[in-house]
Amino acid sequence: MKILETEIGDCRACDRLVEWRERVGREKRRSFRDWDYWARPIAGFGDPAARLLILGLAPAAHGANRTGRVFTGDRSGDWLFAALHRAGFANQPTSTHAEDGLELRDVFVTAAVKCAPPANKPTVEERDNCYPFLVREMAALPNLRAILCLGKFGWDQGVKVLRDGGYPVPSPVPKFAHGAEFAIGPDLTLLGSYHPSQQNTFTGRLTEPMMDEIFAAARRVISGG
Repeated sequence: MKILETEIGDCRACDRLVEWRERVGREKRRSFRDWDYWARPIAGFGDPAARLLILGLAPAAHGANRTGRVFTGDRSGDWLFAALHRAGFANQPTSTHAEDGLELRDVFVTAAVKCAPPANKPTVEERDNCYPFLVREMAALPNLRAILCLGKFGWDQGVKVLRDGGYPVPSPVPKFAHGAEFAIGPDLTLLGSYHPSQQNTFTGRLTEPMMDEIFAAARRVISGG
């Protein structure tokens, strides 16, 4: 995993993403003007013995692209790690920077695209360039029992990595929905949740009780319940 983390951090495969992430790191947001932005690709973070993989879309320009750790330093991460803490997967409810003491238990968090994209919308080519990294991250988690996909983008990539890996993905392919749960063979389950973006949390489309229900389901699945 350490070797993979280094390779991800050194990637410059997508000219548009390289230009954007570095420009954001130079120009900064006024509230973060004293920060030395990471401005590089972001590898996954968590427990290497994890039974649960959480798969998001991409780093936020002033979140992980600033802090250097996935889902750290933005509102989506605030929601995600607070829910993980309530569910017993994290030792603290906040994630503000890479050295804040956060530890994850039995869970690994990553994104399908490793660089912050403009408008949070990667191109198909950028998505596909990152795909081998996602495959290798999943392969480096030998105890994996469930993949929780945040949003349809994460769901589609989760389905693809399972299908390409030889898992018996049903046909037709399971459709994304909040609360979706599909067994992919005897030892792996695909779960779906709305992404904890501000668009979803500010409008009430995703609430804390809804997140708690998702993580209760994830706990049940990985525990064999």
